[in-house]
Amino acid sequence: MLMDATRSSLLIIDVQEKLYPACLEPDQIIANCCFLIKCANRLEVPVIVTEQYPKGLGHTAKPIVDLLEKPGDAADGGNVVSKVAFSAVPADGFIEKMEENQGRDQVVVAGMETHVCVLQTVMDLIERGREVYVVSDAVTSRSQHDKIFGLERMRDAGAKIVTRESVMFEWLRVAGTPEFKELSALIK
Repeated sequence: MLMDATRSSLLIIDVQEKLYPACLEPDQIIANCCFLIKCANRLEVPVIVTEQYPKGLGHTAKPIVDLLEKPGDAADGGNVVSKVAFSAVPADGFIEKMEENQGRDQVVVAGMETHVCVLQTVMDLIERGREVYVVSDAVTSRSQHDKIFGLERMRDAGAKIVTRESVMFEWLRVAGTPEFKELSALIK
């Protein structure tokens, strides 16, 4: 089953100021999340961002916030949902934000940490009947061991493990379009 831009939402989980520097390949993860957001923005795929306890972990990394079409807290109509539970699903406003995207049953997931907040959110989304794609090169943990086993567990639960380029090319479907020319330049 392929990812479809008209059926997808992009979910970026907890890429926050005080958390991402402690994780593996922090700069690459931010770059890959930004890549996904640029693709989503160009192809009109809604983007939702979560922040785990922002009072303690800070807000979303600036390069990501700068790409959001509706920055700011979801309570004010923005893209960002604050949470204290590890899964985003029970967070105030999260389900409402997802439901704004009617007909979008696919969720493409990136962020951190793979074995905690990403995993618990993915499990809850699968339980709610969503088709979930976890972007392996856009998720991270503080240890490789935790990342690997988090990805394996999500795959075992029914999530599809993909790469950022897979997302882009599946969302695009064909070459030769203005969108293809613009987005393919991101990987050169």
